Amino acid sequence: MIQKLKKLFADSAERSANPAERIEVATCVLLLEMAHADRTLAVVEERLIEKIMRHQFDLSEEAAAELVELARTEQEKSVDLFQYGRQIHENLSRDEKQQVMRNLWRVIFADGVMDMYEESLARQMTSLLRLTHREMIDAKVAAQKETTISGGD
Repeated sequence: MIQKLKKLFADSAERSANPAERIEVATCVLLLEMAHADRTLAVVEERLIEKIMRHQFDLSEEAAAELVELARTEQEKSVDLFQYGRQIHENLSRDEKQQVMRNLWRVIFADGVMDMYEESLARQMTSLLRLTHREMIDAKVAAQKETTISGGD
């Protein structure tokens, strides 16, 4: 799988890989970006991102870890998030985009602290995903309830 994913971003001018794989990488990049918004990557955030990738895309632990590493490389090379938001917006349903937003909020709440930079980035991601303010708030509330009930992970 990692070889297919590496091919995905090998040549940004000619992306011929499976659209589903591009969505996986785009989603993971946005989650990683959110985890880094407060300038620290907590272990609990990293584990949560892998868990989200496993569940959302039905990946094995190994495949999810490889996806996170590829997304991390992609994130480091990236100058903006627009391309990833566009990829998600153009290929996912409104419900699926709302799930991405809930997962972004789950990452924010994972370490028990909501930083002002994380909240600001959540608002930017709402715009990137073409969601409404109400949808962002609904996702935030749902993730907050889930985090309270499950204890963060």
